[in-house]
Amino acid sequence: MHEAIILVGGKGTRLRPLTNHTPKPLLNVAGSSFIRHQMAKLVDAGVEHVVFATSYLAGLFEEEFKDFSQDLEISYAVEDVPLGTGGAIRNAARLLRGPADAPVLILNGDILSGLDLRDVLQRHQARDADVTLHLTRVSDPRAFGLVPTDETGRVLSFLEKPKTAEECVTDQINAGCYVFRRSVLDSIPAGREVSVEQETFPQLVARDHRVFGHTTDDYWRDLGTPLAFVHGSADLVTGKVLSPLVERPADILVDPTATIDPTARVTGGSTIGPRAVIGPHVVVDRSIIGAGVTVAEGAQIHDSVVDHDSSIGSASVLREAVVGCHAHVGAENELPAQLRLSCGVRIPAQGVRVSGTAAACPTVH
Repeated sequence: MHEAIILVGGKGTRLRPLTNHTPKPLLNVAGSSFIRHQMAKLVDAGVEHVVFATSYLAGLFEEEFKDFSQDLEISYAVEDVPLGTGGAIRNAARLLRGPADAPVLILNGDILSGLDLRDVLQRHQARDADVTLHLTRVSDPRAFGLVPTDETGRVLSFLEKPKTAEECVTDQINAGCYVFRRSVLDSIPAGREVSVEQETFPQLVARDHRVFGHTTDDYWRDLGTPLAFVHGSADLVTGKVLSPLVERPADILVDPTATIDPTARVTGGSTIGPRAVIGPHVVVDRSIIGAGVTVAEGAQIHDSVVDHDSSIGSASVLREAVVGCHAHVGAENELPAQLRLSCGVRIPAQGVRVSGTAAACPTVH
């Protein structure tokens, strides 16, 4: 029996206000909560039991899956205090049921990936590995920890974020998906904060454990920022990355209960949620429009998220914006790029005007 752990304990601070009341993995992406896309991939890979490593708003995960009917058993490991990535994995491992040599898949709850999970499991077992890490290549690795490997794929070291070009000894980075031998999970210290990246992996390599990298060019995106979040959703809709929950690639994904005026233009992999109303001559491009949202005539929404039960006034313009739930943007506003409006905020008509290029702005409360 294959088992998996999904790390879903983070607060998702970079996605506020969307995560003020909802954990990041439960946010809607391409018509379903992101974690449901991950669960569907796990089912396809033959996983029969998954443990959620939860902390922030933990009860909402049980609420989300109370009626889950697929052939996959779910357990919940709740952290009372923050345990870090390694500590969270160790806390969840106590609920696993497989033998000591069984492989355990571990996924970060905010990584959208095209990785073939069956393939990485097979490679892990063929190499008799203690740990296999999915690695991806990036054009500029300076924002990431580096993972160099030898010609056989064996991991040589784990390097901190490089500060100079000379320190960029590889373009391979940790892609947030691992396969552990169960017994190795049990060796992680219990009951305290542990970083799997800074403590567990380097120690395993130093002790000559069989730690391998599985480097692919598959689609990979960290959904931790608003722009990455909307682009990831659009990529699922258009089929740039596949999910069992998206039946066929399309230019847009519209809930059957939504209403779109014939003169409106919705493009770029945008998602229109339940009961949303898109008015005449509206433009929605590569954006997420939540449930119950109203967009009035002539408004333009680009690369943005409008959370549920909010309204956008006529002729207003949003670019790379995040509008929290139950908010209102009055008519003829042009929001600065990267502006975030907290839940319930009301902006009067013509309350915000921008000329030229706008700099990043903080959340407006």
